[in-house]
Amino acid sequence: MTRVLYCGDTSLETAAGYLAGLMTSWQWEFDYIPSHVGLDVGELLAKQDLVILSDYPAERMTAQAIDQLVTMVKAGCGLVMLGGWESYHGLGGNWDQTLLAEVLPVDIKSADDRINFDQPTLAIPAAINSVSHPILQNLPWEDRPPTIGGLNRIAAKAKAQTLLMARVWRPTFSLEHGKTTWEHADHHPLLVVGEAGTGRVAAFASDVAPHWVGGLVDWGDERVTSQAPGAGAIEVGNLYSQFFRQMLEWVAKSTR
Repeated sequence: MTRVLYCGDTSLETAAGYLAGLMTSWQWEFDYIPSHVGLDVGELLAKQDLVILSDYPAERMTAQAIDQLVTMVKAGCGLVMLGGWESYHGLGGNWDQTLLAEVLPVDIKSADDRINFDQPTLAIPAAINSVSHPILQNLPWEDRPPTIGGLNRIAAKAKAQTLLMARVWRPTFSLEHGKTTWEHADHHPLLVVGEAGTGRVAAFASDVAPHWVGGLVDWGDERVTSQAPGAGAIEVGNLYSQFFRQMLEWVAKSTR
């Protein structure tokens, strides 16, 4: 059984209810720490096979705990950072100022890296061979790419692999002709993966919960309903659930 520590996304009663609800629907057991609660060196951290940081500011972890986590990752523990206002640099994340930045597969900016999209922004594979990666397999990237609402601007390190890009489209509508035309306006790395020592690491620049997750939360024709203990109920798309499960399983080297 993979041991998971999930830190951040405010609280189980709010945004954290989404990922907690997903893991509950998969029958995964996990430890949870809200965004306002600190984490110090100790057994809670030491026993984990996978650590997820999402909207969890660096100041909540002691320097000793960060050192312990870096050592764990290099020894085989999986690490995922999800985007948010208090992820990466963000607005109070400040992970660029820590040793953890060394094991993440991306370079983090030293200034506010948040961007919100008011135009359609698709999550698309970064290359043709990206879809063969276990995280992206068996998902309809060509027929039905999902949309997102925002992300942290990150850059892939030299030895990392960018699997997904966020492609921004700018529509122009003609009142005279009643037609809409589209042009590619911008693009950003969305999912970057790599290794640190014997551990796998993943950086997802958008969020798992509204509002940045955008239309991704409803990806799929089937609905998944769940409720983690102490959290609110969620109802989400089945492909959204599949995507995050495949991401976490790959990083954790899980055989579930």
